[in-house]
Amino acid sequence: MMKKTKHIFTITFFASFWVFFIAKSTEKTQNIIIEKKQDTILNVLVGATQMQEYLPKLQGKNVALVVNNTALFPNGTHLVDTLLALKVNVRKVFAPEHGFRGNIDAGETVQNMQDKKTLLPIISLYGTNKKPTAEQLQDVEIIIFDIQDVGVRFYTYISTLHYVMEACAENNKILIVLDRPNPNASYIDGCVLQKGFESFVGMHPVPIVYGLTIGEYALMINGEKWLKNQIITNLMVIKNKNYTHQTIYSLPVKPSPNLPNDLAIALYPSLCLFEGTNISVGRGTTYPFQVIGFPDVNMGQFSFTPVSIDGMAKQPMYQNQICYGIDLRQTSPKYQFTLQYIIDFYHKTTTKDTFFNQYFNTLVGNSVLQWQIKQGLSEEEIRKTWQEDIKKYKITREKYLLYP
Repeated sequence: MMKKTKHIFTITFFASFWVFFIAKSTEKTQNIIIEKKQDTILNVLVGATQMQEYLPKLQGKNVALVVNNTALFPNGTHLVDTLLALKVNVRKVFAPEHGFRGNIDAGETVQNMQDKKTLLPIISLYGTNKKPTAEQLQDVEIIIFDIQDVGVRFYTYISTLHYVMEACAENNKILIVLDRPNPNASYIDGCVLQKGFESFVGMHPVPIVYGLTIGEYALMINGEKWLKNQIITNLMVIKNKNYTHQTIYSLPVKPSPNLPNDLAIALYPSLCLFEGTNISVGRGTTYPFQVIGFPDVNMGQFSFTPVSIDGMAKQPMYQNQICYGIDLRQTSPKYQFTLQYIIDFYHKTTTKDTFFNQYFNTLVGNSVLQWQIKQGLSEEEIRKTWQEDIKKYKITREKYLLYP
């Protein structure tokens, strides 16, 4: 008993030392700030830095990680490397869309492989296998989930979270979610997904922008019993420190290949709707989700030409064709959702019959919005039809908030 206590003390001591080291490192590598109304600037510490809360629980356990390139400490060290250095028995890594290194194109299947640096097996959760199997979890006891989300329903990391939670519940595994701030957490907007439109880009009845961190979202999945057969995950969420939902949060690394900066992340909720149309959002450029265009000179004065870019867009829409439209790169990030861009482009296009594709209804989570746009309803008129659902969602959301 004395020996076990000594081990726990030792690992807790090293965890505390590591947190101190990380905190000191942020003086030079600080990339996350919050701005409060009284203009006080404080450092945000993400869940991963609270090692004294979770590292002792890993002592003597076999551990799997669900991570990608965003699972970083403020000094740039990856969670995998840190845990291995602290002698945690990491057995494998599960990788979401875009892969462990975050450099695989949107929609491209992630393959199983061995990580060259750590020699750990990397198991894909994006392709035919979106949920860890009983066999894959047989040799682990605890799973750690640490992936940067952007707070938008069709961003697939929350769908991966759902399936990981379900697998943990079914196989009696503990799940620890290391929370991270949500850059789009300051507001809630967009239509709520309707029953019958569930998919990997929308599994739950939440608005397009849902105003929760990924840790809070995990609590909501459990609390609302959204998992198969209403099973419950043995869940622990390690909170952020010095954080509120109004925090101005600049990501230290791209959360996915085509969200390269704060502006793209802020525009993503609104511009991703174009993925369900024949309009380009700049995939195949170095500024995706910051421009909008179509190969028709009447669509706007600004032009861009999508090209194949390895790790971002190998086969972009309208590859090597000049697209005309608008450039939003000179605008400041505005954390809000709008239909104005898609309504304007629908009105301008001469290809109304093919403007929407089959993916649009799946993306927005209903069949009503497309009809409303075609009927010529204004954004204000469309927004009124969402409000009752959003009001009900906000009541549900309140139960799972970890931050003001």
